[in-house]
Amino acid sequence: MKVRDVTVTGAALTPFNRRKDGTGFRDWALSAFEMALERSGLERSDIDALYVASESDFFHLQLNPASVLATEFGLTGVAATRCEGGGASGQVAVHTAARAIQAGAAKHVAVIGVDPSASSLSGDAIRTLYGFSFDAWTDGMTGLTSTALYALSFQAFAAEHGITEADLATVTLQNRSNACHNPGAHLPRRDSPQDIADSPAIASPYRRLHCSPLSDGAAAIILSRTDATPRRRAGAARIAGMGTATDHMHLGARADPGFFTAKQIAMQRACAEAGATPAEIGLAELYDAYAGTQLQSIAALGLSEDVSRDLNNGAFAPTGRCAINLSGGLMGQGAPVGATGVGQTATCALLLEGRYHPSLQPDTLPRYALADTHGGVCTLSAVTILERAEKAA
Repeated sequence: MKVRDVTVTGAALTPFNRRKDGTGFRDWALSAFEMALERSGLERSDIDALYVASESDFFHLQLNPASVLATEFGLTGVAATRCEGGGASGQVAVHTAARAIQAGAAKHVAVIGVDPSASSLSGDAIRTLYGFSFDAWTDGMTGLTSTALYALSFQAFAAEHGITEADLATVTLQNRSNACHNPGAHLPRRDSPQDIADSPAIASPYRRLHCSPLSDGAAAIILSRTDATPRRRAGAARIAGMGTATDHMHLGARADPGFFTAKQIAMQRACAEAGATPAEIGLAELYDAYAGTQLQSIAALGLSEDVSRDLNNGAFAPTGRCAINLSGGLMGQGAPVGATGVGQTATCALLLEGRYHPSLQPDTLPRYALADTHGGVCTLSAVTILERAEKAA
């Protein structure tokens, strides 16, 4: 069975923010699941398997969250699997679920991404925990932070590609401005370049406003074998191609510490499976943990041969040839880690149906959309290409 035979029949996201209302990860996951299930036109009894993306047990203090959520969802009896790949956890879950359908092991599956990344631990504890998502022996236990590692990688990229602080500001302003159209966004802001320049320095060249926030939230999609999709969802977006790849864990061991080689390989694999090229991607939800990370991702994914030029000529703006992070991305919409990749896929599916962002009308929707995540400093990359059903081959 081909990957093209998998349809996103349901998609939903809770707001991404810092929860202070007494709710927890079970509540958010259940809310996202029920919204996605309702949109799919399916019943609970139709779901064959559940895949749960969650980066760390430390966030929700719950071992074996997949089984717990199966009970919460009323899915007792289904197969349940927890997927983890750092920042790529959500996309890893999407891929695992889609491959199960392709293999004939399931007809309809639920994919849930959830993490209380903001409310469960202190900021210092989170920073320490993230250090262990790299090599704990050489990085995490030395006190080296993820921001410092990302900054080192970006410095190498910026020096080679002529990226400036003004480019970082452009990404920051665009993503947070896009988030102003997203009622579920964590940081919908309209800052000025001076606001960014005045924000506290974190790790050169990154300042606080260049960074994504810690967020709580959940996202869900229902994937179905296309020939089993409910009739009313016949126009839903399809998964066209998926790709994953890894790079050396240590930046210093890479041939080019500023280039996301794993992302380049993952994209090549996804394009080969989809029968598409990077030039055909008309919108993308990219992993922008930091403003510079988005620029590095654009280059590795093959979405531009001159990132700074295309950024500043509007190629990635909402009306550009490849609209990037219309949701606001991690920087604007927010970043509950396990929910990120599932949320990107849900967003792309909704966008391709013309049901998400006001700047995209049905007659201007592209054929392909891209959801992109990675764990570590692109140590593990996972990307998904979705295709608009009306123009499917």
